[in-house]
Amino acid sequence: MSRPVYLVDDDEAVRRALSLLLSTVGIKAVGFADPQAFLAQVAKLSPGCLILDIRMPVISGLKLQERLTEQGIDWPTIVISGHGDIEACRRAFRNGAVDFLSKPIDEQDLIDAIQKGQEALERTLSHRAERAEAQALLAALTAREREVLDRIAEGFTSRQIAEGLGLSPRTVESHRAAIGAKLGTTSQAEMTRLWIEGREAP
Repeated sequence: MSRPVYLVDDDEAVRRALSLLLSTVGIKAVGFADPQAFLAQVAKLSPGCLILDIRMPVISGLKLQERLTEQGIDWPTIVISGHGDIEACRRAFRNGAVDFLSKPIDEQDLIDAIQKGQEALERTLSHRAERAEAQALLAALTAREREVLDRIAEGFTSRQIAEGLGLSPRTVESHRAAIGAKLGTTSQAEMTRLWIEGREAP
């Protein structure tokens, strides 16, 4: 799936040229004349790759990149510049940019960078979907079932869990069966995977 590319550059000629280039390879580019316009719309936009000009009035491309990170928006970013600024390049990469391209931009380099960004975005979104699914499954467990699952994931046997929680082995086995039914698996490895994914920070 080709996700949109958001092009933030105050140079209209650059926006037109890059949008035309990307359209020839089936990539939809949405242009914004300045970071303020993009920030005003970003909450309504579907995830995509960003192409940011490094030097723009009021808010620079790097500052926009930092603001998006503060908002929890970590879409793949390609920074472009008409000036070979090594420190700016380093800062862009520290902020998570997937590439830093100098103007005039090599067409193939840009397309390659977007492809790399798209692939990274798909991995991120897939992982988030898996985490959300795991959290939804775990939310269905009772407090006692969560306690049992915690110990299953930590590698304890049913007898050890029973001793640790002051329960009978039969009661622990009953909880394990209920956990398996709710999580859709009786595999200890799969239960552990769901437990790990459900505990990860967003």
